[in-house]
Amino acid sequence: MRSPSPGCRCRPDRRTPATIPRHPSDVTENVVRRRSLFAALVLAIAALLVWLTWRALAPGGVNTAEWLILLCVLPTVPWAALSAANSITGLAILLDSDDPPGFVLPALRRARPGPPQSVTALAVCIRNEDMASVLPPLGRLLDGLAEAGAADRFRLWLLSDTQDPAHAAAEAAAIAAFAARHPHVHYRRRERNEGFKAGNLMDFLDRHAGEAAFFITLDADSVMTPSAVLRLVAIMEAEPRLAIVQQLIVGRPAAAAFPRLFQFGMRAGMRSWATGQAWWQLDAGPYWGHNAIIRCAPFRDHARLEPLADGSRILSHDMVESVRLQAAGWRVRCLPEEDGSLESNPPAMPEFLIRDERWGAGNMQYWQLLKLPNFTPMGRLQLLQAILLFLGAPLHAAVLVLAAVNAATGGGAATPMGALAIAVFAHWLCYFAPKLSGYAQALIQAPVAARYGGRAAFAKGAAAEFAFMQLFEPLSTLNKAMFLVTLPFGRRAGWAPQNRAARGIAWQDAARLLWPHTLIGVALTLIFATVSPAALLVALPFTAGMVLAIPLCVLSADPALSAWLRDRRIAATPEELEERAAQRESA
Repeated sequence: MRSPSPGCRCRPDRRTPATIPRHPSDVTENVVRRRSLFAALVLAIAALLVWLTWRALAPGGVNTAEWLILLCVLPTVPWAALSAANSITGLAILLDSDDPPGFVLPALRRARPGPPQSVTALAVCIRNEDMASVLPPLGRLLDGLAEAGAADRFRLWLLSDTQDPAHAAAEAAAIAAFAARHPHVHYRRRERNEGFKAGNLMDFLDRHAGEAAFFITLDADSVMTPSAVLRLVAIMEAEPRLAIVQQLIVGRPAAAAFPRLFQFGMRAGMRSWATGQAWWQLDAGPYWGHNAIIRCAPFRDHARLEPLADGSRILSHDMVESVRLQAAGWRVRCLPEEDGSLESNPPAMPEFLIRDERWGAGNMQYWQLLKLPNFTPMGRLQLLQAILLFLGAPLHAAVLVLAAVNAATGGGAATPMGALAIAVFAHWLCYFAPKLSGYAQALIQAPVAARYGGRAAFAKGAAAEFAFMQLFEPLSTLNKAMFLVTLPFGRRAGWAPQNRAARGIAWQDAARLLWPHTLIGVALTLIFATVSPAALLVALPFTAGMVLAIPLCVLSADPALSAWLRDRRIAATPEELEERAAQRESA
């Protein structure tokens, strides 16, 4: 990727309309205190990780391979420390506060109940989608808003980037039939999908937003309840300085094993992570591209994304839009509340790996933006966090390979296995701290566990997810590493339509995708096994998932295993249990 240059046209907008309410939040004593305390916690955790790593490598002297290991470990420490600190902070708030979302987002407590005063657009971006899946949740949302007496305050816009004429015709026909049953439904299709989703939304704001003061971004697989939508609008009306409020997004009830297990742990981790992050980031919050409410005028003025200096478009646009709004003096906040905000996760491992590659390619573009003028320090930190999220993958893979080389050449003979195991466990604990904190909260707080069917049911789902992710996470890390290493040489992740239907995977398809991962895992495992049983024991948590990549891919998409998990309600979410209860009542 090209380095940032004065010629890059993607610059923060210097205009600051007089209507923007300026605020001193970034210099208040409360903000400084919070961020200082949080920084101290991050530094303490980072120092501990570095010390434990050095304690494992130093005995007997540090050879070349061990110096390289240390050099690879050091850049991963900030993300590990941030993960742990966010989780510790978030768990403390979740356990101590009677109203954690209101504690970290005071505007929620000032929000006025009842129908909103402003008009809000519901902007749904679609491209080659199955409208039979997209439209029913939107119909339920519109019906619910009508029941709340707020139908005239919302406009639903389906913003299409579908290019195939036949698919577009079917899409238009389905939406026309839908619009005949629901008021305030509009459809617009672009002939050219310039700028991808970011361009789609900006075209809507320029040409069609009309009287709307706010818009709520929804993806084709997004589901939001009327109460969640009304809550977001009420927050924006209560705080005129807010440009974006991003709600948590949890997985929709999933039948297939892969998304079912993955999103069970992801949900627990996001709860503690987002709560802790919202406490110290305050007005410099995240934007994840959908299930968020946005104030139209500042977004139109400041979040317009021109091409980068090399002519390419910004792929991971959402975080850039957030930091540009912050640079213009607007507030971006996170609402760490799960209820009423859902999305579909990839139905199987191949789709998940492809999505990760796409996100990784987008996040690596942020290198070009870090040195641009007018971003706030917090904005640059957000971009850096997004880079570190993916940069850790090739570094962790390099550490594993270097450790194998060092062990095979006898360089690790003096390494105390106990100290090495402690260092490895400490890093592992930090990376999984969000999920572990979320699990701890649910097991400690009976009302949280009750939504999952009780503590025993929750623990059963957590155990299944934990076992699966211990195998899948190293495999996912290796896949990201392989992709990012080849990215500078022209490999690209495309924006192809996503397969959102659960399906089984043939063994030959899994083998064609994952044979390199399997070979790498087998080679590393054999190297550690020839060194010593202790070395193999320390390495297996990281290599076993690679060795078992092909069967893991097949089994996690197997309809029989999926049905077995579903029938026993293993890793069932609150929404799934509510759906089952509703079905029983209607039967």
